[in-house]
Amino acid sequence: MALTIPIVAEGRQAPSRPPGAHGPGASRLTSLPPLSVYVHVPWCVRKCPYCDFNSHAIVGELPERRYLDALRRDLEQALPSVWGRQVISVFIGGGTPSLLSAAGVDELLAMLRACLNVLPDAEITLEANPGATEAARLRDFAASGVNRISLGIQSFDDAQLKALGRVHDAGQARAAIDAAQKAVARVNLDVMFALPGQSLDGALLDLRTALSHGTEHLSLYHLTMEPNTVFAKYPPELPDDDTSAAMQDALEAATAEAGLTRYEVSAYARPGARSRHNLNYWEFGDYLGLGPGAHGKLSFHDRIVREARLRNPDSWMTQALAGDGSHLAHGTQVEQEALPFEFMLNALRLREGVAATLFTERTGLPLAAILQPLQAATRRGLLDPDPTRLRATPLGWRFLNDLQEIFL
Repeated sequence: MALTIPIVAEGRQAPSRPPGAHGPGASRLTSLPPLSVYVHVPWCVRKCPYCDFNSHAIVGELPERRYLDALRRDLEQALPSVWGRQVISVFIGGGTPSLLSAAGVDELLAMLRACLNVLPDAEITLEANPGATEAARLRDFAASGVNRISLGIQSFDDAQLKALGRVHDAGQARAAIDAAQKAVARVNLDVMFALPGQSLDGALLDLRTALSHGTEHLSLYHLTMEPNTVFAKYPPELPDDDTSAAMQDALEAATAEAGLTRYEVSAYARPGARSRHNLNYWEFGDYLGLGPGAHGKLSFHDRIVREARLRNPDSWMTQALAGDGSHLAHGTQVEQEALPFEFMLNALRLREGVAATLFTERTGLPLAAILQPLQAATRRGLLDPDPTRLRATPLGWRFLNDLQEIFL
């Protein structure tokens, strides 16, 4: 059985299991994990042909007032599930959140602080598109409390940007990086590789251009043909598997030489610059998802629940404003037997893995619950035999699908 592990770009939410019939779980948590908040802004200037996220091209004027009112009602209805818990990070993703006005972002963050216990040093990230970013607006975002900006660069090659359907060019990309770095201390760049007709030299040139800006964090991810996208219907010619693998190896070597460590499947960071928000996903922490299509994972002492909001922005706004809970598409308890796979699916994405004790802490199950697959993975050389950590070997990380499938 083949298992496809999604490569999650910076700020995108961790994989969520589909809705289904979940029976009562028997796990018991002695403490609750850290809590993050993800806020989804679904609109963009134009839908990219490779994008399978819940994003929608703007038709007419951005309905910012209605969106913020609906977001407040969504948050108010979620409060009983997270009351009193500390929030370690906030990620405003999309779509293109930088399309919101400076006043809109200020109001959004103010409502989060008013309703939730957002820590003073919380990491607060906002995604921005170089084609919808102005230096003054970025400064205003920072004044509202945004302390990390994630830029969707994708490439510095104008021909590639055009093929990818991006609304910016290489010059705008460089200007946006400069403006972001002047606005906040922490900046991430999203860069794609294995693009249509791209050579190894082309991929390295994009990376070196990104590195030349001295950014602390990079998200490097392989272009994939996702279902229900324009590229899936009209696929471009992409580099073959051998070329793509050579690109991955060359990019990792070049980032390491520049002082960035690959700490997760698609994430590279300088010391001290790892994304707290994304780490919380991979360490099986909790996250409250707000906005259309947003997913959440919330732990309670006797159960773990996954939930999702309605995907359609108009439907979500209408139902959230109704205040009757109908803006939720589903909320289901994770079955006890599914917890080991869900935990390992996330934790094994981290290069250093996690402490073995975290399995019990985050699932409420004894480590003995996965003893058999642990032994099988270790025998195959895919899992580190160190009993104190759950960590893939170099071979296991290269064949991560195979390793994670053992826990399915």
